[in-house]
Amino acid sequence: MAKVNIALDAELVVEVLVLAGIGNPQDAVEAVVRDYIARGHRTEARAVSREEFPRSGEIVPPEPQQG
Repeated sequence: MAKVNIALDAELVVEVLVLAGIGNPQDAVEAVVRDYIARGHRTEARAVSREEFPRSGEIVPPEPQQG
């Protein structure tokens, strides 16, 4: 896997270390990024499932094509 080096505010990294309970700055920041990505995937999955299955129980006809 390719590596990327970035500069971060030390206070941000310390906050992540404390909140994540991880002692290594690289591992702590990596955990935050992985969590952010996982949340995005979960949000996408919920949005798709809501579009596929309306909660009202009614069958929603497709919208007519325009043009």
